[in-house]
Amino acid sequence: MASTTYQVQGMTCGHCVNAVSTEIGAIEGVTDVQVDLAAGRVTVTSDKPLSEDVVRAAVDEAGYELAGA
Repeated sequence: MASTTYQVQGMTCGHCVNAVSTEIGAIEGVTDVQVDLAAGRVTVTSDKPLSEDVVRAAVDEAGYELAGA
């Protein structure tokens, strides 16, 4: 198991949380996604470490910007 917390910019509401959670949750190997809306952080738990590029693409698809891990 691997757990990484990412900073995501642009999330402002429950819809944002849902969009980001859905896109990241669709990445192969992801077992859990926890979003801290107030802090703009997303913690991703997966079977193995994920490429930041893969997570960045999912966040971008949801309409937001990955500011870093």
